Amino acid sequence: MFYVKNVPHWERGLRLIVGVMALAFAAMNWGASGWAVGAGTIGAMLAMTGLVGFCPMCAMVGRKLDKRP
Repeated sequence: MFYVKNVPHWERGLRLIVGVMALAFAAMNWGASGWAVGAGTIGAMLAMTGLVGFCPMCAMVGRKLDKRP
């Protein structure tokens, strides 16, 4: 792997749910609302970080996954 996961499982699930909801909002309101582009961009980012388990912004501030036995 080229990256170290820095997003815990519960947060990955939450990011996926919120990301899909934002993408659905963007798809329904694409031509009617200016918010749709922003919601689509943020939704895609959240969904991808949820799927991959790595967040570049969290890595920039030094967040690491606490791996306790």
